[in-house]
Amino acid sequence: MLTTADPAEIPGLLRKTLGHRWDVTIDGNQLQIRHQDRATPYQPPRHSVPWLDLLALLEAAFADQGVPRAACLPLRCGRETELTVSAVQALDPILKDGGTIPYRQGFIPQPVVRLTARRGPDGSLQDGFLTSFVNTSRVEPLPDLETYATAFDRLLTILSRLSLHARHITLRSHLAIWRRRQVEGITLRFDHAGTSLGDLVLLWNAAHPDRHGLDLGTSLERLAWARSRTPWPDLIFGPLSRAAPHDTLDAIRTATLLLAHGITPSAPQRRKHHPPSPPTNPRSHRRLGPEPRDPPIPPLLAQRQSPHHQLAGCSNAGGQPVHLERVR
Repeated sequence: MLTTADPAEIPGLLRKTLGHRWDVTIDGNQLQIRHQDRATPYQPPRHSVPWLDLLALLEAAFADQGVPRAACLPLRCGRETELTVSAVQALDPILKDGGTIPYRQGFIPQPVVRLTARRGPDGSLQDGFLTSFVNTSRVEPLPDLETYATAFDRLLTILSRLSLHARHITLRSHLAIWRRRQVEGITLRFDHAGTSLGDLVLLWNAAHPDRHGLDLGTSLERLAWARSRTPWPDLIFGPLSRAAPHDTLDAIRTATLLLAHGITPSAPQRRKHHPPSPPTNPRSHRRLGPEPRDPPIPPLLAQRQSPHHQLAGCSNAGGQPVHLERVR
């Protein structure tokens, strides 16, 4: 069992797991891992993949690696954040409460809303950032550091199914421990041919350092961007990218998501925290609580048939199927 995380162990474990075709460089606490064939130029596929097909490919690839898809979290969180901002919040019972059973674990295509998107000097959203997006992550309790390293190796296999091959992947970061309230962690960032793609994060409860979690995440939009190299506004907003300011389109996109979940403006004192239903107990296979349907995910204005309103079992707060074209 993993008791305490030592950043110094991570490079050796990744070197052992990835094999001899990877160059591992350490300069102080700076880590960089690159494939030996990295000089090979990246050529985007000639054919784009529709959003639903991309999501299905990703889900099938994770399932083939033994990581089944889990239900999404409710969009309204109500803990430290009013709205769900990351799929890793599925591990809150472990990372923040010191428990042992998460809300969810596995591959989660989680709709999120973040008001901290990176903006330029003029206040406009930078390419690669949105207020609402689909956080596609593998989140689960972590028994040991070997599993942490193996998870990244398996992700390389998954990305190759999307034509994002290992030779164009670079992993780099500071080998330093950060802390946010009850949680400590180590974050390694990876990119594809220079385009930032996602994070490999090891987390644990500061008061219970034997309780660890894995958050290996990116977003569906960034995966499509890295794969196609289509200009960001055209990818996200399609022909509407020239019809209105991008910040306006981003706001409409987020408002549609919130309304589809039954979330409307209300007085702060009326808001209540409704935690996700407890998960299935793997030992007894007995339901500890009802499993909610997957909520709709942010509408992609570029396509009428987007994955954001066609996830299996999408429903609104009243339990009825949501068709976002009706609320646009």
